[in-house]
Order: sequence, then structure tokens, then C-alpha cells
Amino acid sequence: MAGRIRAEDVQSVKERSSITDIVRDHVSLRPAGIGSMKGLCPFHDEKTPSFTVREAVGAYHCFGCGEGGDVISFVQKLDHLTFAESVERLAAKLGMELRYEEGGGPRDGVGLGKRTRLLEAHRAAAEFYHERLLESPEARIGRDFLRERGFRSPEAKLFGIGYAPRGGEELARHLRDKGFTAEELTIGGLCGSGSRGLYDRFRGRLVWPIRDITGETVGFGARRLYDNDRIAAKYLNTTETPIYKKSSVLYGLDLAKKSITKDRQAVIVEGYTDVMAAHLSGVEGAVATCGTAFGVDHIKVLRRIMRDEADLAPAKVIFTFDGDAAGQKAAMKAYAEDQRWASQSFVAVAKEGMDPCDLRLREGEIAVRELVADAVPMFEFAVRTTLARFDLSTAEGRVRGMSAVAPIINSIRDSSLRPEYVRTVAGWVGVEVEQMRDQVARAGRIKAKEEAKGETRANPETPEPTSAEAGSGVPAPDLRDPIVRAERQLLQAMLQHPSLFTSQDLDGVEPEGFAAPAHQAVFAAVRTVGPLREGETLGAWHMRVDEETPLAVASLVAELSVAPLPVLHDQSTGLPPASYTRSLLVRVREVAVGRRISDSMSRMRRMAADPGTDQQSLRELSLSLQSLERQRAALREEIL
Repeated sequence: MAGRIRAEDVQSVKERSSITDIVRDHVSLRPAGIGSMKGLCPFHDEKTPSFTVREAVGAYHCFGCGEGGDVISFVQKLDHLTFAESVERLAAKLGMELRYEEGGGPRDGVGLGKRTRLLEAHRAAAEFYHERLLESPEARIGRDFLRERGFRSPEAKLFGIGYAPRGGEELARHLRDKGFTAEELTIGGLCGSGSRGLYDRFRGRLVWPIRDITGETVGFGARRLYDNDRIAAKYLNTTETPIYKKSSVLYGLDLAKKSITKDRQAVIVEGYTDVMAAHLSGVEGAVATCGTAFGVDHIKVLRRIMRDEADLAPAKVIFTFDGDAAGQKAAMKAYAEDQRWASQSFVAVAKEGMDPCDLRLREGEIAVRELVADAVPMFEFAVRTTLARFDLSTAEGRVRGMSAVAPIINSIRDSSLRPEYVRTVAGWVGVEVEQMRDQVARAGRIKAKEEAKGETRANPETPEPTSAEAGSGVPAPDLRDPIVRAERQLLQAMLQHPSLFTSQDLDGVEPEGFAAPAHQAVFAAVRTVGPLREGETLGAWHMRVDEETPLAVASLVAELSVAPLPVLHDQSTGLPPASYTRSLLVRVREVAVGRRISDSMSRMRRMAADPGTDQQSLRELSLSLQSLERQRAALREEIL
């Protein structure tokens, strides 16, 4: 029976797991001030980094899409797991045995979540396939295939290549003997289920393990070896499973990520053997898609790793395509997505249309490196590929070709480069520069009209609610209001530096004193928890705050916990100046008192206008009002 993980174990997992290390498995981070790291958000597409992580607090927040939380919620959201599965996965990384409430146990009986079980099954399958490739006489056809392409045992071991026996049930028996259930094997895509029971998904094929960014095997790609294979497709890939989404997985990324991050260059090739050939030739940033076209989700994955950001020097993405019609079509599809990159895109096409694997085999590893080094800008390739469709020896062909490439020139992000490209392309087409310039300008006007027709402008000053706020009815704080901005800064200081505030400080402010309802809810949670206890870590204090925070403003707490304060910190202590936090506290209190004064004066006017008003009550209200005025005067003196 599934049970609830003990609260103290959840806290231990949270405190022992480095949120920076966990996030770094998916996002390239760079320093962003004292105690903060920043990178491109893994939850939405962006060109300028707004995803912030603070290790001391154990929290993350994206200022672009509003996603935020702790290390558990990060794993939960990114990998689409339940809360318990996320805790179990982090515990597994720590080598920590979890305890469950009395009468219950883990979801799968072994203390790990479903994802971990599926990963274990794939790890066991990869080992099984690899052993068969090296040891089985039947697998000689697979070894010969690799040898003919310049790959031997060390390369097969590096990339974990294996062989799936033809019998059709060997893997199923092997994994069942290891304790995996039929449901796990079918859900994971390793086996199918028929009238005679389980059968192997891959049979008589060479198999490549497809690994995620952390190196965990999540699927397989299988290449046909036998002419009489009943499945005609040359390549078969694992079907979509809870751990394998082909639209966002890139083969070789686990080996390439270090090089991509360091050099800020990625090379996109077309097949598994091309990835192998590129890596063995020294092009260590090579990756490939897995049975699908290179798409938007692949771009998102690479952009995070290579820090494809508008405010940095351009990164570089190089596509290698076959020189045939299919390769040109793939290149043009990649160009259509080029605006999603801040980086510079290039295309490398080998002579005679050879792919990197064939090029390495015929001309050596230097030729593969030169292929990548000699890549031409994606723009140039797109223009030349487009012009190839027209007979430029005729006037009609030149006019049609000029019209076809004009939108490509107009789409260049850096408008300062367009005049030079206009001159260059005019030469390729064989027309006057002025003719080409007029055609490009016309393409720009057409594009502007098309965009204007569907344009819906939102007021950029209007704050957008987070998903939690929108669903709960809690309005987003209006940061155009200077009072609300001061409240926000005070809450930031309290959440990031709770040691600066005493019980007296917290008791001196009522939650109702905050103008924004969301800020009221956040402060109420902080006030309930109280100041940092002696010897208590910041992470443990934050966990207590999280427990008191309403779900509707949980993402706001995460945001405020990492948002940079608009003030310089003391370099020696890492803390903001005491005068700054004190002025914020006094300012919020002064505004709250002013609000109470306004309310009292309004009530007094209503009472004075009512003939039946009790005069004693009116006098008491007047005295109370005088007391509030004295409080406000004293607070204003503190501000001054």
C-alpha cells in the first residue's frame, strides 16, 4: 500500500539536495550577484535569461513566466512527476532510504518512483544488449556493420551500442527474472504484449541507447540488419513513454553537453553513426534527433545549455545535412525556426553529399572537423537553395528568384547587415542592386501589413497574474504603485535575510497593513513562522514558511526569495544595509497607519452626520484618531 513519506525525510531531502546542482543538469547557469545564479528558463522559451536560483534559500523563480518553487517542485514540474515521486527521485540521487508513515509504503514497493523503476529497466536492458553485441555469435552481423563504418569495441563501449537477439523473448525473460513487471516493461516501451505473452520490442537489430542529459537511458534506436526483417523500416525508435519524449530528446547530448556549454557551439547531425563519427573526430558538441525532425523543443533544450542569450556574444549552431533534396528540405525547415535563436546558425554540407560517418571513413577525421569549420551562414544556404529552383539565365527566372529571396533578406535580425546582403544577393541573382533593394523593401512592407492585421497589443505596464493567482482570484500586486513596490522590497528582504528582523519588527506590522492582498498573504505566513531561530538554517526556515503559505501565493514566495534587491549588499556580510531594511519597515508601518487614519476620518464624518450618534463613541473615536496621528508623526520622524 502506498504511503506518505515522513515529513522529516522530505525536509532532509530538500536540505541535502543542492538546487543549483539539480538545475544545472538542465540549465546552464552563471553568477548573477551575491548568492544568485541565472540562466534561460526551462519552462518557457526566452532569449534573455530571467530564471534565477538562490542556493542559500533553496529556491528558484522565473521572472518571465512566473514559475517558481524549491528543488522538489523543480523536479516535479520539469519531469512531470508527482510530489512523492520527485522526493523519491532526489532521495535516490542522495542514496537516502526514505521512511513512510505507519501502514504505508512506497508507490512501487522498493522506495523509488515509477520513473526510477523505468530507468532501472532501461539500464538493465542496455547492459543486456551490449553484452550480446560483444559475446553472442549471432551478433557478428552487428559487429561487422560497425567495423565497416570504422567503429570497434572501444567505440561500441563508449556509446553503449548493443544487439537485440532475433528470438524475440530473450530480453523479456531477462528483465522478468530481475523482478520487473510486465506492466513496467510495456509502459517503458521495452516489450509488447500479445496473446502468447510478452515479446521483445526490438529483434535482430543493432541498438543505440538514447540517454537523457544526465546520462540515464530513456529509450533505444534500433537499426535493421537483416534483409528479411519483417519490419521494413530501417530504423525503429522507442515509442513515447513516461520517460521518453522524442520531441525533446537529443542523441549524444549526455556526452556533448560539456563541450556545448564550454564552446557555446552545437552541431546537429542526422543519425546515430554521424554523432559517433563527429565525436571521435573531435567535434564533441554533436547531437542528433531521434526519429523526428529538429523542432522547437530541441531548440529550447540546446538554448539553455549553450546560453543562447541576446546579451552575450552570439553562440553558434551548425546543421549538417545530406546534399540531396531531403537534406535541403530539412535545412529550409531549420531556417524557418531560425528566429527562435539568438545565436548564429550555419549549414555544413559535405562534397558529394557525404554524411559525417561516410566522410570520416573515406577522408579521415580531419575532413569532419574541416566540414564543421567551413560551415556557411544559414542565411546564405537558404538563399542559394531558394535560387536553385529558378533559371537565372532568363529574365523571368531572375525576377521570380529575386521575389522569392527578398523576404529572406528582410528577415535578417541585424538590420545593419541587410545592405551588404542586398548587394551580395543581387550579384548572385544577376540584377541591379537598386532592383534588389526595392524588392526587399516591398517584402518588408508586406510583412508589416500582415503583422498589423493580427496584432494585439497589451499594456506593458499592466502586471500579469501568475497562473496560481489567476486560478485563485488573488490579484497580482500592482507594481506601478510606489507603496506596493516598497511592500515587495520589504518582503524580499524578510525572505532573503530573515536574520535582520526581530519578533518586535514582525509584530509591529499587521498583515492588513499591506496594500496588495498577495503581499498580505505572504507576510501573514512570515509573521506566523516568526524570526529565524538560533542555529536554524535558512533552508529550514524557508520550509516552515512554505508550510504556512497559501497555495495561491506559493509562486510569489519563490519569486520574492530570489528577486534581486535594488540596493548594494555589504561585500563582507552579503547583507543589505540595516538602514535600508529599517526604512522599508517604517515606510510600510507609516502607510498602514495612514490608511487607518483615513478610515477613521471617514467613519467620523458618517457619525457626525447621523443625529442618533452616541457622543461618547464619537469622542472615543476622536481620541483614537489623535493617537494614530501621533503614531504617524513619530514614524515620519524615523523615515526622515
